[in-house]
Amino acid sequence: MSAHRLSAFFHVAAYTGARRGELLNLRWSDVDLDGKQITITGSAAFIDGERIEGTTKSGRKRIVSLDDGTVRVLKAQRSKQAADKLVAGQEWRGTDDHVFTTGWGEPIHPDTVSSLTATMIRRYNDLVKGPTPKKPLPHARLHDLRHIHATTLLLAGVPVHVVAARLGHAAPSITLRVYAHVIRAAEASAADVFANAIGE
Repeated sequence: MSAHRLSAFFHVAAYTGARRGELLNLRWSDVDLDGKQITITGSAAFIDGERIEGTTKSGRKRIVSLDDGTVRVLKAQRSKQAADKLVAGQEWRGTDDHVFTTGWGEPIHPDTVSSLTATMIRRYNDLVKGPTPKKPLPHARLHDLRHIHATTLLLAGVPVHVVAARLGHAAPSITLRVYAHVIRAAEASAADVFANAIGE
């Protein structure tokens, strides 16, 4: 099964924990592939049928580091977008250097990626051709990728203030409140971690 044309969007969402609107606002000028980072500068939304671009939820921009795999995904996205532009020719409608666009260069509508999440899960679970997956994917929302990102980092021992900065929370206390259940699960094993660390 070939990758969906917006698979890069979902990959970057999962591997950065960025919000939907933040990624749909992302420009190539905000992407530093050599430095392996992106700068989240604002957010995009549709209000009364009109695309609105504004600040991030916290009102501050932030830098989010990238792993090597995500750098490769973004390089491939840039190449694919360049190919789309060649095919579209004078019909290309891109004007603002957006990273994620339609085949015509227009910014992606936020509802498109949200509704596509459920569609892609359903298609994966109900393949017409080929074997049924051994482990069907559970129902999930696009925003769940952000929660998975944060939960994975916290359970791996990444400090709360680092996770908060990565997610764009105004303060670590917000991260502590939202992910209190994850913190409690990690704390439950703290005694064993300490004992193992000193060799008992």
